[in-house]
Amino acid sequence: MTFVEGGGIVVLAGGLGGSRCVHSLALAAGAEQVTAIGNVGDDLELWDLHISPDLDTILYTLAGLLDEERGWGVKGDTYAALEAADQNGRETWFTLGDQDLGFHTLRTRMLQGGEPLSEVTRRLAEGLGVGVQLLPATDDRLRTKIKTPDGELDFQEWFVKRRHADRVEGVRFEGAEDAQPAPGVIEAIAGAEIVVIAPSNPFVSIQPILAVPGIVAALREKPVAAISPLVGGKALRGPLAEMMASLGHDPSAAGVRAHYGDLVSTFVLDTADEADVARIPGARVCDTVMVAPERRADVGRGLLEALS
Repeated sequence: MTFVEGGGIVVLAGGLGGSRCVHSLALAAGAEQVTAIGNVGDDLELWDLHISPDLDTILYTLAGLLDEERGWGVKGDTYAALEAADQNGRETWFTLGDQDLGFHTLRTRMLQGGEPLSEVTRRLAEGLGVGVQLLPATDDRLRTKIKTPDGELDFQEWFVKRRHADRVEGVRFEGAEDAQPAPGVIEAIAGAEIVVIAPSNPFVSIQPILAVPGIVAALREKPVAAISPLVGGKALRGPLAEMMASLGHDPSAAGVRAHYGDLVSTFVLDTADEADVARIPGARVCDTVMVAPERRADVGRGLLEALS
């Protein structure tokens, strides 16, 4: 696949799967050809800091800073601040490394100075030498809420603090109805040759992006491809299969395809699920496992070929 000047790929991305997908496509097509629209439903405030885990994971991955073994945080980070916080009785269930903490502090200062999240993110990406354009889905406050048998929980409380052990009975996006797409989001979609939905959790990583008014309408004007986040019926990371089952969906690649419906025209399966091609509309097959950084360029090239 080749791209005209000003076109390229827009990736809807959240979580580790999203960051790996953005990285793979940037390596294969060139960073200047890729724009990532990131999930902000996972954002939280802790220690008086604004933390954007999904945006940070994308930035850290592209800058070569991510702790790839853990899938979050900065590799080789230290935890002196976390230890001091624990000794002083502050909440420490959300792990913050010292380098990571500096990043959050810088973001918070810029936000408090009146800059919107999109501009703050642009400046942070520029400082890290990241060539991909990264846009938050919205500059407005949007938070993912998880309905469980014990009541509604903030996403990070459910996912990190309670280790996503609670059964998911529903998901909603607080603030979405009043949110506006961040500057550049609709323009990026309109100018793209193709939009790719990363192999992220559809309910808590992609749906918060789609919940922002105006984004789905823009997507319906473009060819949209989705990459299955399930390989052989299992997520490479996280509780997606269990979540799909508890929400009444078939926990399979076919179930993910059905969830996206007519929003997508192409659905990319991993080679492990090749037997399902006949029953999935718009299915194409290639290697989609992007866990190892050294394989991402090859996987990205395979994805581009499957999408062409």
